[in-house]
Amino acid sequence: MTYEDYQRGCLFFDAKDYAEAGRILAPIVERDPANRAAVELLGRAYFHSAQLGRAEETFRRLVDLDPTNGWAYEALARTLERRSRPAEAQRYRKLATAMGIAPTEHPTLSITAANLAD
Repeated sequence: MTYEDYQRGCLFFDAKDYAEAGRILAPIVERDPANRAAVELLGRAYFHSAQLGRAEETFRRLVDLDPTNGWAYEALARTLERRSRPAEAQRYRKLATAMGIAPTEHPTLSITAANLAD
């Protein structure tokens, strides 16, 4: 049932319900921690739902799983910047740039109803 759950997580992510996507994807990653697609989508869901501690942890896992994935380094750098750690982010940004990934100039911020309820 993992594939069906992953597809459901993708649907919620595409609908910009990032918190629900994260809730669906977290058990998938727990059961299959080497599933890079699920780890990446979970990190993105956490990032967009402003769960930055979880996003950082997940993107670090993605970097460990796929050290040649420049996008993973860029995602980790963006997360660290949003956590007010630009000096630490710089290291990962340089690695991403060396791998041919251009820095994102205008990060996208998503706000969901869950964010507005707080």
